[in-house]
Amino acid sequence: MRALLQRVSRASVTVENNIVGEIGQGLLILLGVGHDDGEAEVKTLVNKIVNMRIFEDAEGKMNRSLLDISGSALVVSQFTLYADIRKGRRPSFVDAAHPTVAEPLVERFKEAIAAYGIAVAGGVFGGDMDVSLINDGPITIWIDSTTL
Repeated sequence: MRALLQRVSRASVTVENNIVGEIGQGLLILLGVGHDDGEAEVKTLVNKIVNMRIFEDAEGKMNRSLLDISGSALVVSQFTLYADIRKGRRPSFVDAAHPTVAEPLVERFKEAIAAYGIAVAGGVFGGDMDVSLINDGPITIWIDSTTL
């Protein structure tokens, strides 16, 4: 499972000119699911993300977590995080999980974040989405569950 975190002051996702999810301060999480991912990867990744100290404290140091600031999360499914560009000029996405596997895990991921008491919004799985954000910092962090 792969996640690209962006610390935001606000973010939203729009489908067919309708905002389907939006948050204020928190994290925009672009989430990719691989073939071998399951509940263990969801649990590990969520625990790391909600406790990661990437928000500033009163002294301006990154010492506070999403939990500490009572922030929100906007989760957007992003199979392209599994792009393989080693051959040719067109990315291959064969390492991304099939939608029938990925969609339930994306939903489980959102439920796991919400279980921490964090407000969670999301996009539309498989939809053509427009994502807007104000990247705060900017702070952008790449996480791959295979390296945790």
